[in-house]
Amino acid sequence: MLKVTRKTKRWIGALLALVMLVIIVSIVPASRSSGSDHVLGTVQASSDQIEKKTAVLASAGNRYEDYAAKYANERHPSGTQRIEAESYAASDGMKISAMEDYEGAATPVVATTDSGAIHWDIDVPEDGLYHIGLRYFPMAGNTSPIERELLIDGKVPFEEASRLVFSRVWRNELNMLEQDAKQNDLRPRQVESPQWQERILRDAEGYYREPFSFYLSKGQHRISLVSLREPMIIDYLTLFQQEVIPTYASIAQTYQELGYETTNGLFIKFQGEDAAFKSNPSLYPLNDRSSPGTEPYHVSKIRMNTIGGVNWKIPGQWISWEVNIPKDGLYEFGLRYKQNTVRGVNVVRELAIDGKIPFKEADAIPFRYNGAWQIGTPGVDGKPFLFYLTKGKHQIKLELTMGDLAETIRMVRSSIQQLNALYLKIIMITSASPDPLRDYELEKKIPELQKVFEEQSDLLTAAADRMDEMVGGTSASTTILRTTSYQLKDLGSRTETLTSRLKSFKDNVTALGTWLLTVNQQPLEVDYLFFKSPDVPLPKVSTGMIGKSVHEVMSFARSFSEDYSHISNEKKDDKAVTVWIAAGRDQAQLLRSMIDNSFTPQTGISVNLQLVNPAVVLPATLAGKGPDIALTQSDVINFAMRNALQDLSAFPEFDKVRERFMGSAFASFDYQDGVYALPETQSFPMLFYRKDILEELNLDVPQTWEDMYRIIPELQKHNMDLALPQNIVFESMLYQNGGRFYQEDGIATDLDSAIGIETFQKWTELYTNYKLPIEFDFINRFRTGEMPIGIADYTTFNFLTIFAPEIRGQWNFVAVPGTRAVDGTVRHDTMSTATGTVMFKNAKNKEAGWAFMKWWTDTEAQVTFGREMEAILGESARYAAANLEALQQLPWSAKELNQLVDELEWVVGRPAVPGGYSLDRHIYNAFYEVYTEGSEPRETLENYVRTINQEITIKREEFDLPTK
Repeated sequence: MLKVTRKTKRWIGALLALVMLVIIVSIVPASRSSGSDHVLGTVQASSDQIEKKTAVLASAGNRYEDYAAKYANERHPSGTQRIEAESYAASDGMKISAMEDYEGAATPVVATTDSGAIHWDIDVPEDGLYHIGLRYFPMAGNTSPIERELLIDGKVPFEEASRLVFSRVWRNELNMLEQDAKQNDLRPRQVESPQWQERILRDAEGYYREPFSFYLSKGQHRISLVSLREPMIIDYLTLFQQEVIPTYASIAQTYQELGYETTNGLFIKFQGEDAAFKSNPSLYPLNDRSSPGTEPYHVSKIRMNTIGGVNWKIPGQWISWEVNIPKDGLYEFGLRYKQNTVRGVNVVRELAIDGKIPFKEADAIPFRYNGAWQIGTPGVDGKPFLFYLTKGKHQIKLELTMGDLAETIRMVRSSIQQLNALYLKIIMITSASPDPLRDYELEKKIPELQKVFEEQSDLLTAAADRMDEMVGGTSASTTILRTTSYQLKDLGSRTETLTSRLKSFKDNVTALGTWLLTVNQQPLEVDYLFFKSPDVPLPKVSTGMIGKSVHEVMSFARSFSEDYSHISNEKKDDKAVTVWIAAGRDQAQLLRSMIDNSFTPQTGISVNLQLVNPAVVLPATLAGKGPDIALTQSDVINFAMRNALQDLSAFPEFDKVRERFMGSAFASFDYQDGVYALPETQSFPMLFYRKDILEELNLDVPQTWEDMYRIIPELQKHNMDLALPQNIVFESMLYQNGGRFYQEDGIATDLDSAIGIETFQKWTELYTNYKLPIEFDFINRFRTGEMPIGIADYTTFNFLTIFAPEIRGQWNFVAVPGTRAVDGTVRHDTMSTATGTVMFKNAKNKEAGWAFMKWWTDTEAQVTFGREMEAILGESARYAAANLEALQQLPWSAKELNQLVDELEWVVGRPAVPGGYSLDRHIYNAFYEVYTEGSEPRETLENYVRTINQEITIKREEFDLPTK
């Protein structure tokens, strides 16, 4: 029997401990976050690191409410100081033009461009808080609202001053509505009607009722305006104190003192759709057939009889009307309106008459929710307000403001920021999918954890109570506030349960963000407005039960004979061209209007426009029942292979027309030395990144793939991920290294070349070695900060702008990561996708069809279509024009456009070849075999290359093409 010494026992004990540690580490499940594996204990940031990296993320930033609180006790000096624009001291990166007598201006004015900065040096007479006003004139640009950043002595005084918005002025192009051949009203085209405007600097989001007050100490200061979007002409700036608006009680007393009397027997009605001016082109007349009481009414025809609706929902949007008053005196004001979108919330409008708010209560007139039309007369305690109007023309303006809801929205926004910052701290320790059996000691690593939960719970409860108070009862829109408040209160008392409830916590915070987005949008639809004498009864809001019943029966009967998908003008013409458009009715109606107003008058060619389902185009063509022209086609190769399309390169002027586009836009339209489509849209990937998170992690925006490889472990160390879609990554890497998908003439794939195999191996290693996720919801995870970097189509910009307002200004996009060449240059090659307009081979009048294609893809038509669609559907519908000049005239800021144009120089198109569908299918098969089964990349790819080539050969033989 061996004798075991004490020393030997220690060695054995140490060895056993080591073995146990290895076993424990090997069996502890890896933390997974949307498909990415992180080994616990090797990628976790330390408590000190987390505290340091998220210090600013936890703060709400330099908000105006903090700025205002800091200077709450400062004086408000009287007097006005006017700063003439032409007295500017300097400019940076901006070409400034001075002009005399511009549009009636009494003094010289200056024109500022859409980039750069202009500075004024001023002498402030005494310390205090000042309002700043600006008189400006919207210059012709890309039709977007004008945006500027304000600096005082070279710094942004508070966060909201980094984006100030100045509206343009729009109107209907024609005073009378036009109708189509079926007597349906056509949506009037919106055109700019620029005019001088005066604006007090205030919050662009509508989160503060009062305009901004800026603290300026006595002495010299420099005020700067930095251009963010669109050019603008400036007349002057003013430092002043806005007049205090008197209450209605005070105004009513003044009426008595001045002897104003109420009018008798007068009722002045003006239709909402007859608005004189509006702030946005999206505020065009609408059609409502929900009630026979809407004016004008037709049981089956389209009548543009209202205005506003879901298009009138963003703070700062306004509509104005002109009304003729027959007699001096006091009138009641009212309108027929519908607010059936935001349940449990009063939407608010500010009323101004001839540019002035008549009394304090008129700056926030509430409109309650109801599923039906309502007649409203603003007033107090059931008694309508009286407005004194003189005989003659007056301007009535309603502007969207948040009213008392602004304070509640600020409270919830602050809570979302605090909770998002806390969530990022938590996942930096636990990952987004923590092990529920592990104790992460969150209370020690995040000492403020319990306090934040309890404070934000109380804040959300207070916000919900405030909303209930505003609507005079229980508000349906407070449900998510109270639900999240309850959860936070419970988490604060039982923090040990957080890891098992982290997903529900995240879901509730995300729901709060959605709530904020919804409540911040305040639509209101207006049928007509009126001023009336107090003795005149209110108009009836509806036609009653009988009228409603007749309306429903007649509408149902007429639905069998009316064809609302018919867009043609029904003109019979031997030169007529039949055009199919596979899009929505809005797009088709707009194109119909453009054809009638531009193409047909210019050429004398009539167009039979038909709205169709995209799936019917190919079967109809093969059956001999297709159109002459089809728009927005992506699968051109399938038509070309079957000899169904006309080769456009045979037409005169084709080479000149081709110069409108990048060569890459034609890659999928070229087939057998012919060109079978003209590009309409072209989109390509960009790299999106969260500026705030990268700054806090001290990470630079990656320019190359080497930079990306260095960033991956840094993000994963904090349990964050990158959004790198497999197809975009592989395509970009392949072409940046000089590779290609196919050999010459598309006879076979070139993926088995040395470059192809090397690229495939690097591509798969990103997901096998670096554990990047292969499936993810980029927009949502980018919004929460879990994926602060990602590659996505550049049109994702449109969605983020609308969908994630809470991170506005905290993100940007640049070119996709590139590959550094031997000479030191960086290639940013990436692939684009395109849609095009095609002409079918059996078109009856090919010359007329070619004339239409030239007109449709020209700059003027593409710009008009892009701008009008954005006016109709909003910023999320920004058009991805393939025409280069049109792209530059769409509402992009100068900085955004420069990024897009720079990347366009690197964009390559993907060739379309017979059997090309097999490449996508089998390259993914090869990827997933390596990813899931650990197969050797080279051998796996070569096996699938043979399958791809076999399919290409079969297709080429089917269409009598050479196979060698």
